[in-house]
Amino acid sequence: MKMIMAIIKPFKLDDVREALSEAGVAGITVTEVKGFGRQKGHTELYRGAEYVIDFLPKIKLEVAVTDDQAELVTEAILKAASTGKIGDGKVFVYDLERAVRIRTGELDVDAL
Repeated sequence: MKMIMAIIKPFKLDDVREALSEAGVAGITVTEVKGFGRQKGHTELYRGAEYVIDFLPKIKLEVAVTDDQAELVTEAILKAASTGKIGDGKVFVYDLERAVRIRTGELDVDAL
């Protein structure tokens, strides 16, 4: 099993959710986060004063999938989240050792 974590731009959430649904993903976890990478934030003008915005709003998605689904799901996220501009985000894929469905006690792939 794999855990796929993606950091994307907030306005791309619906596109990514639809792409994941088409890829057969049963569920995702979405968290509103703030951060920066190479983009290093930006400056904004508000009522004539300039403000530095260091941490930009992003969306963090977490998806647990089978090993067979991992590549398809990663590609779906990359395609749906891309704008071609700086700050599009990143996708991380790592091994998921154990999954347990709390209600039924199902384990691993059955729990997904």
